[in-house]
Amino acid sequence: MRTVFALIKRNRQLFFRDKGMLISSLITPIILIVLYATFLQNVYKDSLQSALPGVMNVSEKLVNGTVAGQLAAALLAVSCVTVTFCVNLTMIQDKASGARKDFDVSPVHRPTLYIGYFCSTVLNSLMVNFLAVVMCLIYVKHMGWYLNGTDIAWIILDVILLVLFGAVLSSIICYPLKTQGQLSAVGTIVSAGYGFVCGAYMPMSNFSSGLQKFLSYLPGTYGTSLLKNHMLRGVFEEMKDQKFPDDAVTAIAGTLDCNPVFRGHVVSTSEMIAVLIGSIVLLGMVYLAVTTLAERKK
Repeated sequence: MRTVFALIKRNRQLFFRDKGMLISSLITPIILIVLYATFLQNVYKDSLQSALPGVMNVSEKLVNGTVAGQLAAALLAVSCVTVTFCVNLTMIQDKASGARKDFDVSPVHRPTLYIGYFCSTVLNSLMVNFLAVVMCLIYVKHMGWYLNGTDIAWIILDVILLVLFGAVLSSIICYPLKTQGQLSAVGTIVSAGYGFVCGAYMPMSNFSSGLQKFLSYLPGTYGTSLLKNHMLRGVFEEMKDQKFPDDAVTAIAGTLDCNPVFRGHVVSTSEMIAVLIGSIVLLGMVYLAVTTLAERKK
């Protein structure tokens, strides 16, 4: 364990020493929240107002709070995964700079080395994404606050699970890469595509039935839905307090992907958490197997 802690400390120091990587990681959530608020806010607002019962007088605060919760959940769902690709650069830099050759002749076991990379990626990603959580909560407070302490605790847990998922996924994908250019290309592809496949940019309810069935097999879908459920719980409670019909609240929640369906079964929040934990464990086993077997061949 002492070796693992030393590797984590070393990798984190390299991350903070590289000002370009540090700044790019920190500004990613800021850029996302500005883009979301600028381009998606009105789209989400129009979509929500069209789904609300026309005979009801809905307050502006409730509408804005619903839109803000949806935007914040979408931003965190994307940021938790894509930021891990930015902060996982140390593993590639060691190969490009030749530092890996020093590790190869050292008594450090290869699984220990890659566990160090993974743990430092998780810690650095959590730092960036907790900053994103703070910014999102400030944005929600400005637009319409319906959260309580329990909701915030669940949101933090969701972020931790998604960061772990993103860290192990990026570690597997980044393992065979050898240059920073390759990682930049992969990071660009992930940043551009992940938001669509996890239902962050556009609710899956707007997709075709075939695409919805395919996306229901992806763990990221349930990570986004988890964040939306916890971000919007207070909003749905407020709708019920304002005498919204239960069918209307259920329909709005379904439109916002809070009730994802897997093979005809509505997935509960506890099942979503189980899916994420299972995916993290499974991908972690794959990561250890890939790194161990590949290093033995070398």
